[in-house]
Amino acid sequence: LMKGAIETAHRVTTVSPTYAQEILDPWYAHGLDGFLRQKQYKLCGILNGIDVKSYDPATDPNIVANFDANTFAENKPKCKEELQEIFGLNKWPVPVVAMVTRLVGHKGVDLVRHVGQEIINAGMQLVVLGTGEAQYEQYFNELAARNAGCVGVKIAFVPSLARKIYAGADMFLMPSKSEPCGLAQMVALRYGTIPVVRATGGLKDSIQDSGDGEGNGFTFQSYNGGDMLYAIHRALEGYAQADGWKILVDRAMKSDNSWGRSANDYIRMYRDMLKE
Repeated sequence: LMKGAIETAHRVTTVSPTYAQEILDPWYAHGLDGFLRQKQYKLCGILNGIDVKSYDPATDPNIVANFDANTFAENKPKCKEELQEIFGLNKWPVPVVAMVTRLVGHKGVDLVRHVGQEIINAGMQLVVLGTGEAQYEQYFNELAARNAGCVGVKIAFVPSLARKIYAGADMFLMPSKSEPCGLAQMVALRYGTIPVVRATGGLKDSIQDSGDGEGNGFTFQSYNGGDMLYAIHRALEGYAQADGWKILVDRAMKSDNSWGRSANDYIRMYRDMLKE
C-alpha cells in the first residue's frame, strides 16, 4: 500500500528534510530504498512544528514559576529546584540532564546504558521519565539506586511531570538511532533546556551545534556512546561559562519551531504542485 501511494502521489513528504534523504538508504528505508530512489524527484521533507501556545513557559500552569526569554535567569532556577525535590536529587548547583522518552533501543538508551555512570561521574544529575523495554527500565532503576541523590527515575508516562522536567532541567538528551522528526527537542528549546542530540533526521534539522557560536544545542554524529559522552562534556563545559550559557539559552528559546513556519512550507509545496 505504501509503495502504491508513493507511485501515484504527486509529492511524497516526510517530517524532516534530513529524513527525506535518509530513507534513500537501506539502513532507514525498510526495503523501499530502491523504489524511493527512483521516485526521488517527488520526495521532500518538511519539519514538523509544536503547539507554541500550549508549550509556553510563560503561561504553563504545570510549572512552579513561569518565565520567558527575559526572565528565565530568575525563574528557571525555581523550576530546577522543584524538579530536584520531586526526584529526590541533591540541591547541588550542578547541571541536570533529562530524558523524556520511550525506553527502547532506537531512542538511543542503549548508548546511555554504556556510559550512564560516566555522565554522573562527570558532575551531572540525571532525570529520566518514560516506559519501555524491561531491560532499560531495570537499568535506569539500578542506576538510580547506585547513585542516590544524583539520578531520578520514574517509569511512567505523566504529561504534567514532563512539563516540569522541560522547565527545570538544564539539558535534554536525545541520542536517537533514528528520529524522523522528533518533538521533544523542540519543546526543550521552548523551555530554555539545551538539547544534546545525535545529528539524525529532524534532530539534525532543528538543532545546530553551538560550537560555532550560532547554534542552539550540542550534536554528535556517529551512533557511539563515546561520541555522545563527548558532546555531553562539551555541554558541561558550556554550562560552566555562566554568561555564555545565558546567551545560548536565550538563543534556544527564540528558535522558531511553530506550526506557522511548517504550514508556510506546505503551502509553498502545494503551490508548486499547482504549477505543474
